[in-house]
Amino acid sequence: MKKLSVRQLLTVASMLFGMFFGAGNLIFPASMGQLAGSSLALACAGFLITGVGLPLLGVAALGISREDGLLGLSSRVGRGWGLFFTCALYLTIGPFFAIPRCASVSYTVGMERLLPGADQSVGLALFSLLFFAAVLFFALRPGEILTWVGKVLTPLFLAFLAVLILRALTAPLGDVSQIAPVGDYALSPFSTGLLEGYNTMDALAGLAFGIVVVEVIGRLGVREPGDIARNTVYAGLFSSLLMAGIYVLVAVVGAQSRGAFAAADNGGEVLAQVAEHYFGGAGAVILAVTVTVACLKTAVGLVTSCAETFSGMFPKGPSYRVWAAAFSVLSLLIANLGLDAILAYSLPVLMFLYPLAMVLILLTLLGGRLGRDRAVLGWTTAWTAAAAAVDFLRALPAPARSAPWLEGLLDWAEGAIPLAGVGFGWLLPALAGLGMGLAWRLLRQKG
Repeated sequence: MKKLSVRQLLTVASMLFGMFFGAGNLIFPASMGQLAGSSLALACAGFLITGVGLPLLGVAALGISREDGLLGLSSRVGRGWGLFFTCALYLTIGPFFAIPRCASVSYTVGMERLLPGADQSVGLALFSLLFFAAVLFFALRPGEILTWVGKVLTPLFLAFLAVLILRALTAPLGDVSQIAPVGDYALSPFSTGLLEGYNTMDALAGLAFGIVVVEVIGRLGVREPGDIARNTVYAGLFSSLLMAGIYVLVAVVGAQSRGAFAAADNGGEVLAQVAEHYFGGAGAVILAVTVTVACLKTAVGLVTSCAETFSGMFPKGPSYRVWAAAFSVLSLLIANLGLDAILAYSLPVLMFLYPLAMVLILLTLLGGRLGRDRAVLGWTTAWTAAAAAVDFLRALPAPARSAPWLEGLLDWAEGAIPLAGVGFGWLLPALAGLGMGLAWRLLRQKG
C-alpha cells in the first residue's frame, strides 16, 4: 500500500483548502454570525453540515467511486443526465457564478474601500481585468497548481486572516450571549444556517475538485485506486477540519461585532467594519489583501477544474488552454455585472443543484450495487429534481417570479409539500423516489 508522507498529505490538503476557501467562505459566515447572535451555536451547526460536511463527502464520494470525474459518477444515472448535470454544476461553480463572484467580492470588499470617490464601474473593470489575467497565468500551468495554491497562496491568505481574527478575538466588541438574533435566525437558526451553507457552493465544488486531488496524488506516486481513494479522503478530512475552524472563528467575530455595529447588508461590510475598527486605515489594506488572495486561489482552482473537465468531455473540441482562456474571459464579463446581480441569480440555481448533488453523493457513499443501480439512482434523482425545481422557482428574485400563475403554484407547493416553506421541499420526494427505486429493483429481481 502506497501512502503519502505526512508532509505531502498536508500539502495536498492545503491545496484543496485553498481551492475551496474563497469569496463566500469569508462573507457568508461573517454575515451569519452577525445575524445569528446568541443563536450562533445552532446556526453554525447547520452551516457546518452543508458548508463542510457535504464538501468532504463529495471529495470522498469521488475518490471512493474510482470514477475518472463527475461525468463518470453522474452518468451512473444515465449518459444524458450525466452530461447535463456535469455541465450545469461546472458552469455554476465556474464562469456563470462562482468565478465572477471571486473578482466582484475582492473588489467590493477590498479594493472599493481603498478607492473612495472613484468611478467604481471603471475600477471594477480594471481590477477584474488584472485579476483574471493573474488567474489565467496560473491556470495555464496546471502542473504547478500544488505549488502555487498549496505552498504559496494558501499560507499567505492564512497569515493575513490570522492577524484580523486574533486581534478581534483578543479584544471582543461584544458578548455573543447578549446579542439578540435577527431575521430568520430568530425563528429557525439551524435550518437557516443549513441554507446559508449552500451559498459557499462547496458541496458542488467537492464533486469538481475531487478529480484534481486524485490527479495530484497520482503525480506524487500513488497508483493503486484503493490507495488513491484513501489518500483523497485523508486530504479532504484535513482541509475540512481547517475550514470548520475558520468558519466558526469568523462567525464568532461577526457575532461579536454586533456589540458595536448594527447588522450590515452583507458579510463583506461586516469584515470591513471589524478591520477598520481594529486597524484604522491599515485595516482596509489587510482586508483587501486577505480577500483578494482568498478569491484568487479559488478562482485558479475553479478555472483549472472547469477547463480540464470540458476538454475531457469534448475531446474533439477546444484544448485545455482554449477552455481556460474562454472561461476566464466569460468570468471577466459576468463579474462586471456586479456582486448583487450575481448573488441574486446564483441562489435559485443552488437550490436546484444542491439537492441533486446531495443525493448523488449519499447514494455513491452507500456503495455496492445501490450506488450503481440505475433504477434506484434514476427514481431518486427524478423525484428530487422535480421538487428542487419548485425550490428553484421560490428562490428567484421577485421580478422574475411575479407572474400570477407562478405565485399560485408556489403557494400550492408550500402548502402541499412538507418543508417546502423552509427550502427543504425536496427531502421527502427524494425519500419517496428512493423507495420507488428500491421497490422497482426488488420486483425486477423477483421477475
